[in-house]
Amino acid sequence: MSRKPARIRTGLPAWILSLPLVWMLLFLVAPFAIAAKISLSRSALAQPPYEPSFDWSAGVADWMERATQFSFDAYAGLFADTIYLDAYLSSLRIAALSTLCALLIAYPFALSIAHAKGVLRPVLFVLAVAPFWTSFLIRVYAWIGILKDEGLLNHALIWLGLIEEPLQIFATDIAIVIGIVYSYLPFMILPIYVALEKQDAALLEAAADLGASPWRAFVQVTLPLSLPGVLAGCLLVFIPAVGEFVIPDLLGGSDTLMVGRTMWVEFFDNRDWPAASAAAILLLLVLLVPLRIYDRLQTAEERT
Repeated sequence: MSRKPARIRTGLPAWILSLPLVWMLLFLVAPFAIAAKISLSRSALAQPPYEPSFDWSAGVADWMERATQFSFDAYAGLFADTIYLDAYLSSLRIAALSTLCALLIAYPFALSIAHAKGVLRPVLFVLAVAPFWTSFLIRVYAWIGILKDEGLLNHALIWLGLIEEPLQIFATDIAIVIGIVYSYLPFMILPIYVALEKQDAALLEAAADLGASPWRAFVQVTLPLSLPGVLAGCLLVFIPAVGEFVIPDLLGGSDTLMVGRTMWVEFFDNRDWPAASAAAILLLLVLLVPLRIYDRLQTAEERT
């Protein structure tokens, strides 16, 4: 006869346990509902610049009546105008490249922190999180002075005799990738470090006793066990990078096409709020795909 598992008692009041749910309702569900409402409206020369499909203050009967009047013109425009498709594809490409570069830099750094001894470990950890101590905007502005044609990087390369003419880095996709990697690198380092730090050192000793070289032990022991941290870090970098606006706006050129800048133009220049809201809703749905994949992988790992 099977017994039901005992319910874990936290001893905390119910209102404290409900705070995360309230937070999600206020800052995730409510903004999503507002954006969805605007995306189903029609653009108009008014204030605000759209005709609401329904009114929150109206009754349920009025909602049901006006539900047939929802306008899907904004969503149709996303697929009719190639600029949106190009913006999504460009954002995914730049975000994927930035995530890969961040992973290649962060993994050795996290491995060094995990294997460091004595006072060296906290020093390396502080260096990893040091960018959080300054303003995000100031850090991005600093890269303008570094990457410009007359910036510090080109001056240094010319002084070293490595180049004769300044490199055209600023206002390119390369500059955007550099800015994203630098800004979100700590989000990649920390999950990988946590996964590496939890590994049992006896596993590497056992691999060495069985004749495995250090490289083979890393490939067959360390790397597979750190994959949950790698996946978490990739999501923490990739998802915000796709919708990034500040870095492309400051470091990218006028022809830089990313979905964050496209939505900004629709909201504030074209004042087409339904189109911008539809683009935001579609972006959220696209980003749910990697989150769902990660959730499936985590569930499969827990079952094994």
